[in-house]
This record gives sequence, structure tokens and C-alpha cells, in this order.
Amino acid sequence: MYKTHSNGVWWAALVNSDPLVPPFASKIAVVIRDDLESWQRLNVTAFLISAVSAAHPELVGADYEDADGQRYLRMLGVPVLVFEGTGETLAAARSRAVQRELPVAVYTKDMFATGHDADNRAVVRAVPGGELDLVGIGLHGPKNAVDKVIKGTRLHR
Repeated sequence: MYKTHSNGVWWAALVNSDPLVPPFASKIAVVIRDDLESWQRLNVTAFLISAVSAAHPELVGADYEDADGQRYLRMLGVPVLVFEGTGETLAAARSRAVQRELPVAVYTKDMFATGHDADNRAVVRAVPGGELDLVGIGLHGPKNAVDKVIKGTRLHR
């Protein structure tokens, strides 16, 4: 189901399978730092899921429509699991994702102080990857690879 692209990045290869129909071969996971305020946890989760959705449009289903014919926006068609861990756990998970060449979205503590996307990218660019003060990561990939990346986290409470 999954192949390695020429640059080493995992990508979905649809081989007689719909990624939106169970059983799911891949997994979406978000890991949030366990010492954040509630509003920060929700904000970081939303931003990280938007990154996964943008990177994997094949995981977004069709429009919703109610019985009156009112249309609603499309959503991810696969489960999203939210985990939590310490800053050290997030750093280790980011490192494992990079080693496995899994695309990963990051949200750093410095991003809470910025006002827009360009500033967010600038604060991330200013810090070496191993030194990022991570408050969240998001990723999608083969189930077993994602499970190995998020080792040491626990389901968000």
C-alpha cells in the first residue's frame, strides 16, 4: 500500500484500495505537549491537522449534505488520534519521524507569539531541528511506522 518516493518520503499508492474505507492502512497522529493550556492544545491540534490535510488531499472525503440539500465542507475521511507527552517525548518523536523520512508538521512554543504564517515559518527556520521547543507534531504514514514514531506518548485525556 505504501511506497517510498525517489526522495525517500512515504506516499500513498492506491492499489485497488480506497484510503477512506476501513481497514485503514495508514494512521494520522497528533502529539500535543502535556503542559499546555486547553486553548493551546485545541489551537495546536487544529493547525497540525490542517498541515496533514494539505499534504494528503486523498484523505479528504466528499462534501457533506443534509436532507434539505444544504452542503457542508469536506472533512478527513480517516480517524485522527490525539496523543500527549512531554517536551522530551515530542523531540524524540520528531527525531524518529525525520529518521524514518516521514513528513512531519511541527508547532513550536515560539509560534504562540507570532501573528501570521510568515512569522511562524521564520521562528521555526531560526532554530535547528533538534533544538525546537515543540508543543505539538502531526504526521500521517503507515500504521506501524507512525506507532514507532509516537512511542512513549499516551492518548490525550
